[in-house]
Amino acid sequence: MTDVESTFADAFETHRRYLGSVAYRLMGSVTDAEDVLQEAWLRWQAADRASVDDPRAYLTTVVTRLCYDQLGSARVRREAYYGEWLPEPVVAPEHSPAEQAELGESVSMAMLTVMEQLTPAERAAFVLHDVFAVGFEEIAATLERTPQATRQLASRARKRVREGSRKATVDAAEHRQAVAAFTAATAGGDIQALLSVLDPDVVWHSDGGGIVSAGVRPIVGADRVSRLIMGLMARFVTPEATFELAQVNGQLGLVVHAAPGVVAGVLAFTVADGRIAEAYVVVNPEKLTAVA
Repeated sequence: MTDVESTFADAFETHRRYLGSVAYRLMGSVTDAEDVLQEAWLRWQAADRASVDDPRAYLTTVVTRLCYDQLGSARVRREAYYGEWLPEPVVAPEHSPAEQAELGESVSMAMLTVMEQLTPAERAAFVLHDVFAVGFEEIAATLERTPQATRQLASRARKRVREGSRKATVDAAEHRQAVAAFTAATAGGDIQALLSVLDPDVVWHSDGGGIVSAGVRPIVGADRVSRLIMGLMARFVTPEATFELAQVNGQLGLVVHAAPGVVAGVLAFTVADGRIAEAYVVVNPEKLTAVA
């Protein structure tokens, strides 16, 4: 590799993590984001890079266009998906403040799920502007819209996200306490303790992809959800199973191991007023490979 080629390769690697963050927020899938990065790398190699003044801006445009072109077909696939489609979880060790700060609320399971309601153009405008502070002129060029139209896309997306999001606590200690109480009650089979930590209108989302058993639609209400959890514990959880607190999409969640080294599921939570308001349970093994 020549010095010039090495310099351009370094430029891509310098921005790889940022580009992966953009792609994941747009696609909601680690696997799809990695595919986009691979294609972006190939296009970067083939580009007239000597004429590129700002590699980060150029690569942001490439990644966004690749995601934008795929989001339409992705939505069709997800509409035909068996049961609920949930984003592929990103899991880090429990004590990982750097990763948590980098991910933040914009990549929470709740946020990504709400963003599934947006059109591809709305999602791109919202993610680029509201999450990564990309200017509307640059976004407009990427989406082939006017800056004014792009501004309207972001505004419309922002409103839909706000309307579709449930109230959630921003206090990390309160979130941790609720998740820890949920874990202890679940692992101990204590339904009364479980009921005390569930919001009366809690919503349980689950994604098995038709591969493993999971609900086809959300389950609503503390009584129904608690009975469902106890039934799942009795039916599927063996003495070898363990429950591990971890950072799931930037917030404290739970990884369930069926046996040492075998991930059976990942849970993310929305906490409000000290109780679990929403739970997002991914048990589709195809979405757990990166966790394993």
